[in-house]
Amino acid sequence: MKILGIDPGLTATGFGIIEFNHDRYVLINEGVITSLASDSYAKRLKKIFSHLQNIIEKEKPDQAAIEDMFVSNNARSALKLGHARGVLILGSALSHLEVFEYSPLAIKSALTGYGRADKNQIYEMVKRLLKINKISSIHSSDALAVAICHANTHRFQQKISKENL
Repeated sequence: MKILGIDPGLTATGFGIIEFNHDRYVLINEGVITSLASDSYAKRLKKIFSHLQNIIEKEKPDQAAIEDMFVSNNARSALKLGHARGVLILGSALSHLEVFEYSPLAIKSALTGYGRADKNQIYEMVKRLLKINKISSIHSSDALAVAICHANTHRFQQKISKENL
């Protein structure tokens, strides 16, 4: 199964694609979609959407997983992040991908066993699980963490549903 993990952001959206097969993770691609604060809001959202579409078209993932929003003290920032998430979810759905959402707490717990792990701990665990030396950015590391979280959760849910048949 090929999974697209997404760490949403208006300025920097991380993406990571892994192949998950028989309890083994393989890195396919990772990177960041960036937009300029000086561009109009609509132009930034359009750029995120079109880059996501290009990534999906090139890599052909089977499923998408996106980090859910965390509660923010700044309502305006939360709203803008929500718009970016909406564009990313829509872009995935229009490409016929089923989209799964995971909270930051669930992602951190799935990777480190500790829901309050910091970004560096996540980065290091993602490197270990993928057996790689470097990830291009903390944003793509977070996106890869989302993909790994989904791979584990999806596998677990499949085992449960088979046992209940």
